[in-house]
Amino acid sequence: MREQILAWSEHLPPPVAIFLIAMLPVFELRGAIPYAYSPLAGDFGSAHPILTYLLAAAGNFVPVLPILTLLGPAEQRLRRYKRADRFFTWLFARTEKRSGLIRKYQAFGLILFVAIPLPMTGAWTGSVAAYLFRLPLRFSVPCIILGICVAGIVVTLVSMGVLHLWSNT
Repeated sequence: MREQILAWSEHLPPPVAIFLIAMLPVFELRGAIPYAYSPLAGDFGSAHPILTYLLAAAGNFVPVLPILTLLGPAEQRLRRYKRADRFFTWLFARTEKRSGLIRKYQAFGLILFVAIPLPMTGAWTGSVAAYLFRLPLRFSVPCIILGICVAGIVVTLVSMGVLHLWSNT
C-alpha cells in the first residue's frame, strides 16, 4: 500500500503530495518530509525546507479536529455492529498500550507522544488517545499542534542530514 501511495504521489506537484501524504495515518509528516527530500519529489525539500515543513505540519493537523470531534459520535453509532465494535476495541486497546506518557504526564505526555517520530505515535494516534482519556478539546488541540511542530523540526533536521538519530558506526 505504501508503494502505491508513493507511486500515486509522483503524479502530483510536490507541494500537494507533501500536504496529502502528511494527512495519511500511514505516513503523517514522518513520511511527508522525507518524501520531499527524495528523488520522487525532485528534492523539493532541499530547495524549500521551510515550505516543506509548513506543508507537512498543516497536512498532519488536518485530520486532528475531525478525529477529536467526530470519533465519539461515530463510535457510539458504529459500536452497534459487531465488526465495528471489534475494530474500536482493537484500536483503543492498541492506543492505550502506547499512551503511557499521556496517562502519566497529561499535557507534556501528549506533546511528547505526538512529537516522538516513531511508528504508532503522531497526530492520529495522539488524537485517538486524547479522545480515549477524555481530554478537553481546548487542552488537546494545542498539545497536538505543539507535538506536530516538534516532530516536524526533528524530521526536517534528520532529512536535511543536520541531526543524526541513528548511526551505523
